Amino acid sequence: MIGLLVGTRKGLWIVRGDAERAGWELIGPHHFGSTVHHAVLDPRDGKTLIAAARTGHLGPTIFRSEDFGESWSEASQPPAFRKAAEGEEGQAVHHVFWLTPGHASQPGTWYAGTSPHGLFKSEDAGQTWAPVAGFNDHPDLRTWAGSGGTPDGEKTHSILVDPRDPQRLFLGLSGGGCFESGDGGASWTPRNKGVAMDFAPPGDYEYGHDPHCVVQHPAQPDRLYMQNHCGLYRLDRPGEVWERIGDNLPREVGDVGFPVVTHPRDPDTAWVFPMDGTKVWPRTAPHGKPAVYRTRDAGASWQRLDQGWPAEQAWFTVKRQCMSADGADPLGVYVGTSSGELYASRDEGESWTRIAAHLPHIYCVEAVELP
Repeated sequence: MIGLLVGTRKGLWIVRGDAERAGWELIGPHHFGSTVHHAVLDPRDGKTLIAAARTGHLGPTIFRSEDFGESWSEASQPPAFRKAAEGEEGQAVHHVFWLTPGHASQPGTWYAGTSPHGLFKSEDAGQTWAPVAGFNDHPDLRTWAGSGGTPDGEKTHSILVDPRDPQRLFLGLSGGGCFESGDGGASWTPRNKGVAMDFAPPGDYEYGHDPHCVVQHPAQPDRLYMQNHCGLYRLDRPGEVWERIGDNLPREVGDVGFPVVTHPRDPDTAWVFPMDGTKVWPRTAPHGKPAVYRTRDAGASWQRLDQGWPAEQAWFTVKRQCMSADGADPLGVYVGTSSGELYASRDEGESWTRIAAHLPHIYCVEAVELP
């Protein structure tokens, strides 16, 4: 049975679908009043839920559940930066922004990305977390990130574990760029060739970029997609230069947005939700007319999918963790908006139904298999 984990500015909801994905039941809120930036089900055991929350009384922390939200426990050691040495300026985690399960061969391993920039690892199913020193203490990290630059603080996100190799990792820094490690996080290399940086003087920049979301296709791991502050891109390894496939979107819509979702069985199929990326940065659906766009040819062409979305005067956006797909056939696609609405498609985006409204600002949507 398909379910959705919906993290919001005021808590977490578990949304349970019926067998036909036609009826939906909202269960929650859990952690009411807390900002839940991300919630993920462990695909390796099918039962452990991990939620990243910023609470009013505990600050940033991690919650775990092994019974699909019936009960929760707080991590005994949430992500925290190492204590600064004497004379060194320290930093504190403001919130945990991103969660990623480790490789299938590493049960209990998790990664977390934070604001300000930080990468953390757990080897006991999220109960205790330790800094990944190769990233957090990298001598070039502050050079890569620059001033941070994003409106609500730095974000370490899009932590990807190559399904072929647990030592190969990718991540995104907003701001900073896309980076790759081949040794489990001990060292990192920028991977930003070909990506525009419109907010800087003309030039080719190795780092300093602002990827909004990076995804790696599970069945074809050498295929990556990136939704960036400056366009929509695809990279096919062993190539190193990103191709701007967003140039094929309608010019009046543009190719700026937050999320990108791939079809788990077809690396050429992906969905995006463009937003207005003009100079004043309204970050709303272009012209107040929201739509999902789908490619079936790896970005060479795009189809507008707006059946079921408001036709006009809909001024919301969709954040980077707020779009997800299930594994059914036909595929279900799910979208959560900044205005607290949840949309579902049972036909790969051809038509949409609003399945929830009046939720708080949605920060994440994850499609999961529920018992």
